Amino acid sequence: MKLQRSERIAAIIKVLSDRPNHVFTFNEFTEMFACAKSTLSEDVDILRNIMHKLQLGNIETISGAAGGVKYLPLLGSEQTKKVLKDLCSSLSDSERILPGGYVYMTDIIYNPYIVQQVGKIFAAAFIHKQIDYVVTVETKGIPLAMITARCLDVPLIIVRRNSKVTEGSTVNINYVSASKRTIQTMSLSRRAIKKNANVLFVDDFMKGGGTATGIIDLMKEFESNVSGIAVFISTKKTKKQFSGDYVSLIVLNDVNESNRIIDLEAGIKLN
Repeated sequence: MKLQRSERIAAIIKVLSDRPNHVFTFNEFTEMFACAKSTLSEDVDILRNIMHKLQLGNIETISGAAGGVKYLPLLGSEQTKKVLKDLCSSLSDSERILPGGYVYMTDIIYNPYIVQQVGKIFAAAFIHKQIDYVVTVETKGIPLAMITARCLDVPLIIVRRNSKVTEGSTVNINYVSASKRTIQTMSLSRRAIKKNANVLFVDDFMKGGGTATGIIDLMKEFESNVSGIAVFISTKKTKKQFSGDYVSLIVLNDVNESNRIIDLEAGIKLN
């Protein structure tokens, strides 16, 4: 099918954005559009410039026999600042305060648009770390982890609280939950992760890092490595209690139930 340049560019970005971080060969596009590689290269150059100017992500080309083109759905610094500002504003609402000093945020982390933006921010922080899997623990972290996995074009692995018959043989470990101050169990099928994999752990909330420590120990059982940790909200005390490195979108400094005040700030600092 012969298409005009504007039509090809529109089709290319649709294909690339449907599967971010996946390398599409030039042959796939030349066959799709019945055009020469030189023509396609010009199309990609135009598209790369447009995406860069509008801060809509990056278009990268990979040279060599196995090369091609891929789309990285990265937010610009101004867009990221706006996302963080809007999240801090929404979460600061005193009506979100729950008994025990907790903050209600389910409506936010289950909002498709917000989760999509957060997933892009998480992916941007680890896009060049050769992540093989995104791992999360059921259940609230699943939406965040799913979008992050999509942006990185890697499988999502969900660690369960209890083993299931349908999972086959599993690895089970106990860990101490810092937020609940109890010993809990996490379980994962032996078939879920290959050896020597690099995984990114994504979670909705981190207080003392107990769950993250459990994931690190669990991955050791699979002879794999936790190459990154990304959390939606961490607490001010997290840094004191968890010695590992992590990326936190928002830091919760304090929840004052009596004065109905939620004190939080952006965890990712941008120039």
